[in-house]
Amino acid sequence: MTHVLSAVAWPYANGPRHIGHVAGFGVPSDVFSRYMRMAGHDVLMVSGTDEHGTPILVQAEQEGLSPQGLADRYNRVITEDLQGLGLSYDLFTRTTTANHHSVVQEMFRTVHKNGYMVAQKGMGAISPSTGRTLPDRYVEGTCPICGFDGARGDQCDNCGNQLDAIELKNPHSRINGETPVFVETEHFYLDLPAVADALGSWLQTRADTGRWRPNVLNFSKNLLEDMKPRAMTRDIDWGIPVPLAGWEENPAKRLYVWFDAVIGYLSASVEWARRSGDDDAWRAWWTDPSAESYYFMGKDNITFHSQIWPAELLAYDGRGAKGGSPGTFGNLNLPTEVVASEFLTMEGKQFSSSRGVVIHVRDVLARYQPDALRYFISAAGPETNDSDFTWQEFATRATSELVAGWGNLVNRTASLIAKNVGEIPAAGELTDADRTLLATTRGGFGVVGDLIEHHRQRAGLGEAMRVVGEVNKYLTDQEPWKIKNSDPDRMRTVLHVTAQAVSDCRTLLSPYLPHSAQKVHEAFGGTGTVSPLPELREVTDLDDGRPYPILTGDYRRGETLPAWGSAPIVPGTPVAAPTPIFTKLDVAAVVEEELARLAQ
Repeated sequence: MTHVLSAVAWPYANGPRHIGHVAGFGVPSDVFSRYMRMAGHDVLMVSGTDEHGTPILVQAEQEGLSPQGLADRYNRVITEDLQGLGLSYDLFTRTTTANHHSVVQEMFRTVHKNGYMVAQKGMGAISPSTGRTLPDRYVEGTCPICGFDGARGDQCDNCGNQLDAIELKNPHSRINGETPVFVETEHFYLDLPAVADALGSWLQTRADTGRWRPNVLNFSKNLLEDMKPRAMTRDIDWGIPVPLAGWEENPAKRLYVWFDAVIGYLSASVEWARRSGDDDAWRAWWTDPSAESYYFMGKDNITFHSQIWPAELLAYDGRGAKGGSPGTFGNLNLPTEVVASEFLTMEGKQFSSSRGVVIHVRDVLARYQPDALRYFISAAGPETNDSDFTWQEFATRATSELVAGWGNLVNRTASLIAKNVGEIPAAGELTDADRTLLATTRGGFGVVGDLIEHHRQRAGLGEAMRVVGEVNKYLTDQEPWKIKNSDPDRMRTVLHVTAQAVSDCRTLLSPYLPHSAQKVHEAFGGTGTVSPLPELREVTDLDDGRPYPILTGDYRRGETLPAWGSAPIVPGTPVAAPTPIFTKLDVAAVVEEELARLAQ
């Protein structure tokens, strides 16, 4: 058993999240975490809402709320949506907790003490209409290196080079289009050049594993070519105070939202431990060198997870050119793997809430089954290439694959057993066809499990559905309904073998389809939980008493979660006539209705 940290990107709390977001960070991390738990690993899956920074201020003004009020609103919306999607967080929290502030300030103080956080003056982008600092990512213009029109003030997604906003040609604000004013201001900069060699050595160890996705590894290596100090504070009054004398009292200086957001993986782990009753429990995932950590996000966040966050960890531990020693947290583990997905578009267009090209998670969940969305993301999502969500493909896959393939197998098997036996029948002597099918379903566990573990989830789902197809073929070929009277013993054996195969397929698919996995279990007379779902729990802040919702759950293998493998079914278990597991969609009607809704 290995301690595995599943570190999931923090959704920003300035509005509800759309399906492109959860395609990048949500479903892939959950499929991985559910499988790893079933395979026997001790998984800690953490995240929360990211609630600091200028975009929160901008949105709060538009909605007539305080920044905290806006964060409270969308923290709850996002938490409810992720619960509805079935994401099995051990803790989904937020960055406005006192615990998070404390952990972030400890990280800053130690990085500063070790000499890697240096005060220096630079040019900052200011909105002339509001006087506020514009975040790097809210300044766009033409890349001075490759000429790409649409580069951001922190990097160019076209050529991958890091930038400063002042370097952009024809810079403008993404908020209102105005040209920013650049003024001199003093900030703390993370001395990236001082940890460049350590970062390069670490990335080489990751390359040597052969596990990282090539696009992520190559992008990360390219970042090493132009390492320069990066500002980690901002001229803003909404965020975490800089914990140093002369700075902490300044109401207009706060830590950069991206500095504090990535530290959320650690602070959420600390909060989880504190809520568990063992304040040091988090250390098993963070300070034990044998523990593994996997970070899930969209490709636009690779820089912060393969450069900025590892640099912060190295600086905190004193493993850069300036030396130093770790603070109270001790030596902290660097990421085992950065698992970045590509982008999901919608009907051929980039998601854009402002332009109405968007569908929010909660809208999909209000009209369709959560496993239908999870299935689409797993089967056709942006795993290694950009992919496009269309209502035609979504409805077609839900109907022709989920309903006609897996759902039909479950329903007709349970119906045959309920009608002809009334309970799981015992098996008689097995034929070669029986043994071949059972060998196929048992063999699926090694193949599908290996693919999920190596973040090839699309191929894993494809293999699981191939096994489903083999079971469907077996049942069709054996025709047990024709031998009820002529050979009832053989009929019972065929139904037993099919029920065992369906049970195996249910387990194979449960990381992908947790809601329906529980329904399939119950359709065959099963009791108890085999596919645990997250619980939304109302809590109070551990340090200041403010209320907020969290996601958590009981995902213990052997108690609420089966082991990854074939488990013998129990003859004699009563089976009643089933109800359909999945809802069949009228594809043409869905497409017409949803495209009309999108047009409006």
